[in-house]
Amino acid sequence: MSTARIIVPGLALVAALGLAGCGAGGGGSSSSQAGAKAPAAMDMSTVKAGQSSLGKILVDGGGRTLYLFTEDGKNTNSMNCDAACLKLWPPMEGKPKAGSGVDAHLIGTTKGAKPQATYAGHPLYYYADDRKPGDLKGQGIDKIWYVLNTNGTAIKKAAPASDSNGSGGYGY
Repeated sequence: MSTARIIVPGLALVAALGLAGCGAGGGGSSSSQAGAKAPAAMDMSTVKAGQSSLGKILVDGGGRTLYLFTEDGKNTNSMNCDAACLKLWPPMEGKPKAGSGVDAHLIGTTKGAKPQATYAGHPLYYYADDRKPGDLKGQGIDKIWYVLNTNGTAIKKAAPASDSNGSGGYGY
């Protein structure tokens, strides 16, 4: 048996295990595809309300969708995430200010050396495959990743498919 026959399946196994570190996290196109657009810029200075096909949801200062991970504890990042997972689900770091449509009293942070922004006790995350403000591509992945409404509750209904012009669904 040649070395190549052993190495290729071994590398595939390592890659699969790396993605499993954050609840499979797939469900969409990979960020590493040739010609794929870069993710939308993150503006961690503000949490505000954005209008979407799911209703009013939390977005950052640039309109990028924010998500919660259902396995996190209150004000605690419980996600056991490796580098590949963190690239797919980066946390919103620091303590943002309250923008329009949100309750400033619900914004907080996790404890630790790198505080993560929270809303109503839920640590906030981005999804790397959201390419532009309004994208909801992380909604419902593995039934553990959801957008939040302005009360800080997970919205668990499925996001509709993008319309024909590729719009992600925000009304602004």
